[in-house]
Amino acid sequence: MHFVDAKGILTGSGGHFGMNIYRGCSHGCIYCDSRSKCYRFTHPFEDIEVKQNAPELLEAALRSKRKKCMIGTGAMSDPYMHCEESLRLTRKCLEIILKYGFGAAIQTKSDRILEDIDLLEKINENAKCVVQVTLTTYDDDLCGIIEPNVCSTKRRIEVLEEMQKRGIPTVVWLCPILPFINDTTENVGKILDECVRTGVKGIICFGMGMTLREGDREYYYAALDKHFPGLKKRYIDTYGNAYELSSPNDKELWSLLNRVCGKNHMLCTPDSCFDYLYEFPDKYEQMSIFDL
Repeated sequence: MHFVDAKGILTGSGGHFGMNIYRGCSHGCIYCDSRSKCYRFTHPFEDIEVKQNAPELLEAALRSKRKKCMIGTGAMSDPYMHCEESLRLTRKCLEIILKYGFGAAIQTKSDRILEDIDLLEKINENAKCVVQVTLTTYDDDLCGIIEPNVCSTKRRIEVLEEMQKRGIPTVVWLCPILPFINDTTENVGKILDECVRTGVKGIICFGMGMTLREGDREYYYAALDKHFPGLKKRYIDTYGNAYELSSPNDKELWSLLNRVCGKNHMLCTPDSCFDYLYEFPDKYEQMSIFDL
């Protein structure tokens, strides 16, 4: 990893803002879109860029804002990568969010978030906190192949359980669904069953499939050659050089998702989930009552 002094930390406007404390990732997920060349990384993806002045920038920004809102993190780089264990920059930023009465919407694949559950609970009591966890495959052996340097699916489900115990709402990102790998009704059904059991508020899924573009595609295909011999050819024969790769089981999987979410009153469209994520307490209380 290497350290930089960033010029700013928040992006966005109006009802919510986002921040990325780190740039790059050490999780090693074979499908990661953030590897794509369009993001113009000037350093190796695994050489994490650390915005060492992130807490100072965040405090200056929040101190000057009169209207409270949600602060999101984790959209591009996981805030709980391995380096967070020693640097604790995410925790410092959460302390500042709590101090100034803002809300937090955090996206992660890591159980390191449990080390900050005390802060998350206080933020949720004071304003609002939503924890978003990515689940792609129920099978932990497969998880170890496609997401090699991060905790297992079983452990992430335990994260959802712990958040439920503390009254911290959760949302699950059900993506990507990799064609010919994890795009089965058995896999998606088991994940949805756990979402129901752990009281997840909503499921974010942009499509039963995945996206590939320059930079990401080459890394993904190299992983297929290593772990799934012959599958790269099937991808090329089926999808060519397409950006969006929809699963052959798309309709069946969408039907399953909509059925389970409808039956259990879970949000199941990206728009409804994002509306929930970024609504601040005046509307949050109404949403909570509605969901009971």
